[in-house]
Amino acid sequence: MIEARHLRVLRAVAATGSFSAAGRELGCTQPAVSQQMKALEASVGTPLLIRSGREMRLTQAGEALVRHAAGILSGLTAAEEEVAAIAGLRAGRVRLVSFPSGSSTLVPTALAALRAAHPGTRVSLEEAEPPKSVELLREGDCDIALAFRYERATGTGGAEQAGEGEWDDLVVRPLLTDRLVALVPERHRLARTGPSGSVAIGDLAAEPWIAGCPRCRGQLIRVCESAGFTPRIDFATDDYPAVVGLVGAGLGVAVLPQLAIESVRPRGARAVTLEPAVRREIVALTLPDLAQVPAVSATLEQLGRAAARVG
Repeated sequence: MIEARHLRVLRAVAATGSFSAAGRELGCTQPAVSQQMKALEASVGTPLLIRSGREMRLTQAGEALVRHAAGILSGLTAAEEEVAAIAGLRAGRVRLVSFPSGSSTLVPTALAALRAAHPGTRVSLEEAEPPKSVELLREGDCDIALAFRYERATGTGGAEQAGEGEWDDLVVRPLLTDRLVALVPERHRLARTGPSGSVAIGDLAAEPWIAGCPRCRGQLIRVCESAGFTPRIDFATDDYPAVVGLVGAGLGVAVLPQLAIESVRPRGARAVTLEPAVRREIVALTLPDLAQVPAVSATLEQLGRAAARVG
């Protein structure tokens, strides 16, 4: 019989490449890791690791078992949490992964409300941009992933989701639609447009650009190319305050989601409406098994309420 604790050890060994590193990650000793791996190999009846000096690699059977481990452990977590809720333990654990602007706007409101309603529920937070956050969810390393995907023009005046079908295996909780805005230095000629006006992205064709995360950077290039130019990207950073600071210093222009603007104070920079509108869909994702876990379901509900306040 394969035990869950042995699968967790196998995943750690596969990820770190050694018993000692796996022990540090799991908080146990190297001999304990070795002992559990021997027990797992005995239970499946075949070697799972090939040891050659300091090098260690998985056998074909080991690779197969690691491939199935994420789904098995995710299912076990879902079962444990649901059984605990049925037994009336009123406790839960949720591992949340979010992109930075979601962490600073949606997550604090949602978690404060969750703690008030369910003080026994513990939530951990890690930051990652999609698609990395979605990979963490599928690999069983988180329970909820906040993610986004951009609309793309259809050529008929409408829009469709650029990543249609990429989340078909997941439970998708739509949260809000976030519009992109242009960010220019406050002394820029287009900064005088005012809150009721707008600018076309083609008006910024000759400007130096500051780009964001890889997914945002790709979207920027697609939008600019659809307007007939390729942006000259002088700086690229995943840090939104850094983008705002560079624009405020007069080093270029940027396009940022409205949610990111709300999470920082744009000193020296001015946000202006961008036409045609470019939007991104923000969602909370989880696995079908985990969606039935009360603590996960409650967290999704509070994220939805927080998004409704922002929207």
